[in-house]
Amino acid sequence: MHEAKTHLSRLVEAAANGEPFIIARAGKPVVKVMAVDAPDAGAVRRLGFLSGQISVPEDFDRMGSAEIEALFEADG
Repeated sequence: MHEAKTHLSRLVEAAANGEPFIIARAGKPVVKVMAVDAPDAGAVRRLGFLSGQISVPEDFDRMGSAEIEALFEADG
């Protein structure tokens, strides 16, 4: 608790930037401080939110394979 009082400005700034922190009393967690606009704990992450905005080439998993293989070829 004392450390939180001493460094409150720095801790609040970190929490506002997405780094929540926990304040403890006598070694036991009491409160968690986090940004107001932080997602709720257990919130479902949205998959596919960039759908239609980006494209992945069909050969994505093979891109650069020739160059990578060349790195592992033994010198004759």
